[in-house]
Amino acid sequence: MADSGLPAGWEVRHSNSKNLPYYFNPATKESHWEPPTDTDTEKLKLYMATHHTPAARNDVDGRSEGKIRCSHLLVKHRDSRRPSSWREAEITRSKEEAIEILKVHEQRIQSGETSLGDLAVSESDCSSARKKGDLGFFGHGEMQKEFEDAAFALQHGQVSGIVETASGVHLIQRVQ
Repeated sequence: MADSGLPAGWEVRHSNSKNLPYYFNPATKESHWEPPTDTDTEKLKLYMATHHTPAARNDVDGRSEGKIRCSHLLVKHRDSRRPSSWREAEITRSKEEAIEILKVHEQRIQSGETSLGDLAVSESDCSSARKKGDLGFFGHGEMQKEFEDAAFALQHGQVSGIVETASGVHLIQRVQ
């Protein structure tokens, strides 16, 4: 793997909601929009130019080989990496409460009463809610591992069970 210039344990990921790269440490679950302290900025510039421009990411037209498209419904809890959202300035619910909320949503989707996208508009703690939870196209290494593993295991149109990540708990639907 190319040297990104980031300190040990850090990696570059891509935010689909903001369409920007960010810096993530899977061991500590820390994420930042700005490079972490002790980054070799010259190496990082080269790495970003090579690996994170639209042409390098192969998604100028919105999709590329090996990428999938998913929507999701996120319910955050007080132990989420950022326990706030467009819906609530401070999220105080427990992880167990978040899972119970998601189980109710899951039942409504499975029964055909509503769709994940329609629920996401009002119930998701992700900014993708305004797009019915649509995260756009992404490939391997662009999402949190638990999310990615669940998303790539889905068939077209299928909705996952509850998936836990550092961001909270999700229902994921593979769209393409």
